[in-house]
Amino acid sequence: MSTTTFLPPAMLRVSTVAYALLQKFLMVAGLIFVMGLIGLQTGSLSLPDGLKSLMPSAEAASVEDEVPASPVEEAVAAALNPRMRGALDYVSRRYRVSTDALQPIFATAEVVGRELHLDPLLIIAVIGVESGFNPFSQSVFGAQGLMQVVPRFHKDKLPEEADQAAFLDPVTNVQIGAKVLKESIRRFGGLEDGLQQFGGAMNDPDRRYSSKVLAEKQRLETAVQRLRTT
Repeated sequence: MSTTTFLPPAMLRVSTVAYALLQKFLMVAGLIFVMGLIGLQTGSLSLPDGLKSLMPSAEAASVEDEVPASPVEEAVAAALNPRMRGALDYVSRRYRVSTDALQPIFATAEVVGRELHLDPLLIIAVIGVESGFNPFSQSVFGAQGLMQVVPRFHKDKLPEEADQAAFLDPVTNVQIGAKVLKESIRRFGGLEDGLQQFGGAMNDPDRRYSSKVLAEKQRLETAVQRLRTT
């Protein structure tokens, strides 16, 4: 009568793993052997070069994984220009907001202002008047964020794949708000009328909204000038 030997489950698992490792080792050894023969026969490839030709280099992989930085990210990484740095210091003290929190806001205003041919200090002044630099501010009319953008009117300006919550993102809000401001100025033929329309105050003959924004911008300019003279 034949005798059958049963291995415990743990021993079976160890044996299976060892067998799999042995198979992989033999495959790699066979590959190295074949590449060595090819290199000896052709004289064009050494053994290390042959292996490198089959595997992507670490440098190539790192290049493929790199994601190009956006203009705003590049601006945040780089220093703001002196004019914006002076304004940032003023805003930080006046509104009691940390410079770290203001940095991406000012960088966005700088980049978007350059793209739209808007003075970035005008964008900063609008933010001060509209929200006091509170990114979660919301009006009774549904205007949201730093520049108090009304989502239902400006969904078309959202970046691709962004949802409505993006209106509360400081960078996105400033990007959209600056575009709305630029459209208002162009459509109504001038800075003051454009500001009045942006602030929903076209029926105010005293133009108090535009006066308030322009006064805030002048304070920013004055703060910058003081910084330059100290």
